[in-house]
Amino acid sequence: MKNMMTLNSYIAHAGYASRRKAVELIKSGVVTVNHAKVTSPAYRVKPNDTVRIKGKPLKKEALVYILLNKPTNVITTVHDEESRNTVLDIVKVPNARLYPVGRLDRNTTGLLLLTNDGELAQKLAHPRYNVAKSYSVVLHRPLSEEDKEHIAKGIRLNDGMIRVDSIEYMRGAPKTCLHIELHSGKNRIVRRLFEALGYFIEKLDRTNYAGLNKKGLRVGQWRHLTAFELEKLQKIAGTAVIKEAKKK
Repeated sequence: MKNMMTLNSYIAHAGYASRRKAVELIKSGVVTVNHAKVTSPAYRVKPNDTVRIKGKPLKKEALVYILLNKPTNVITTVHDEESRNTVLDIVKVPNARLYPVGRLDRNTTGLLLLTNDGELAQKLAHPRYNVAKSYSVVLHRPLSEEDKEHIAKGIRLNDGMIRVDSIEYMRGAPKTCLHIELHSGKNRIVRRLFEALGYFIEKLDRTNYAGLNKKGLRVGQWRHLTAFELEKLQKIAGTAVIKEAKKK
């Protein structure tokens, strides 16, 4: 039937949780549809159905998409057990449960996407989508031409071969400063690439993510995506329906 979606997708679209977390909630027995317990994530929700989680009706939040220029010493998570600053201490949007898409290390700065669109977030963060990313890198010592060529050709790490799209010295800067582009979604991949050759990264800044950039955003600033930017993301993620970006 038209306009029906699976229960776990419905919960993700409502901004309550990611699809994976929604599956866990459903299987735990805390989700009901029209007051009947449903434990199958594949259950098809009809437009007029009432979904409840732990007895509370699920209300669809307005979908929000945020770009943040993340500063250093900020954790890319929703909560931190050590009470350190998180990205949600910077990005505060009323009535929206935002989640960062992917992660940036505590000491890595730059472009980070946050949203309550669980469906889109899961697709963009999944390694199989190989979302394009660009970084500015400052090393503790100059990168030799030989090692630069080695990275360009590909390096085998303990979790497989990693190939970059491009690696270049920054024009007019010392050979400690580089620009690197790649599609890999593996954890700490840029740092591990250089560490494999004996280099330590002093500064790492993500300048581009999935075709988005942080031009005009000073460190610590954030803004809503434009409708055009959102459409680009949804095409990358294979999302069929173009949702309207929340405007400031």
